[in-house]
Amino acid sequence: MESPAETRRYVLPHIARMEGYVPGEQPQGGTFIKLNTNENPYPPSSRVKQALVEAVTDGLRLYPDPSGLAFRKTAAALHGVEPDMILAGNGSDDVLTILTRTFVGPGDLAAFPTPSYLLYSTLISLQDGRAHVVPFDADWRLDLDAFRAPGVRLVYLANPNSPSGTAIAPAEVAALAERLDCPLVVDEAYGDFARENCIALLKDHPNVIVTRSFSKGYSLAGLRLGYLVADAGIVAELNKVKDSYNCDALSLAAGKAALEDQAYLAETRSKILATRSRLADALRQSGRTVTDSQANFVWATGGPAPEATFQELKRRSIFVRLMRYPGYPAGLRISVGTDAEIDRLLEVLRDLP
Repeated sequence: MESPAETRRYVLPHIARMEGYVPGEQPQGGTFIKLNTNENPYPPSSRVKQALVEAVTDGLRLYPDPSGLAFRKTAAALHGVEPDMILAGNGSDDVLTILTRTFVGPGDLAAFPTPSYLLYSTLISLQDGRAHVVPFDADWRLDLDAFRAPGVRLVYLANPNSPSGTAIAPAEVAALAERLDCPLVVDEAYGDFARENCIALLKDHPNVIVTRSFSKGYSLAGLRLGYLVADAGIVAELNKVKDSYNCDALSLAAGKAALEDQAYLAETRSKILATRSRLADALRQSGRTVTDSQANFVWATGGPAPEATFQELKRRSIFVRLMRYPGYPAGLRISVGTDAEIDRLLEVLRDLP
């Protein structure tokens, strides 16, 4: 039997060299408080449950609509665009993968800020591309001109950003788009919790592409659905790259129903924002530095050592995300849970040495 090192020779060299993306820990079994992967602590809309029941019919023996037209019409109506400006994916990570496969080839340059979503680097490596990384300053601001490296084929911008939760105003995003001779992907996975979004920029900035997720605001992380809004010409090209049936019938039905219940989204959003504010205030009072988050999590640095705090919380079955980026202080990214979960977290933090 060949060893792993020997079988590695079958793999494309750039795949063998790269590090794979590591998702947040998904504990299995037992009783725990899970505040490490930014899931929504509240259940999905009751309309979603009804849509899933109605979708579980004999029709499941058939392939789903490859374009997800009914879903795209609903998303388009919500955002005030045409359906041919919407592309659905198996989670927003699938949408980001389609974008990277479309625009980035071997040796090509793609840019993103740091600290930010770690998947961007992985997607570039999968294409055997090269990463151009632009650092945030200490106040989580960006030098927009730093993205203008020669030959950049694609720029990713998580907005709101992870792990900081901070957001760049649409006017500044527009200014970045105007500096670029390539697509600008505005990753709004946490956009449902932000004060503003960038979809309106598409009207005058055809190189802007906005991606959205159902994992955060709509409580559907387990179904895997995301989408993007972009110029219809770009979407036509992306359709050549996506898998033929990249979204199943159940996810499309659930996503459509979720988008149709904006009142429920507003209700759960209000709860999360109130709990987020209370959590941030309590962490600041404990001596930690917490950024002004526009997401469903907070980013805490300073104060008691994050590494020790992370381990002690885990020992007590409370999962948060310890994140380290070269040149920046380690910190804890803490998802906004229910009030009861956050009460327990704060109780344990007060008891730690």
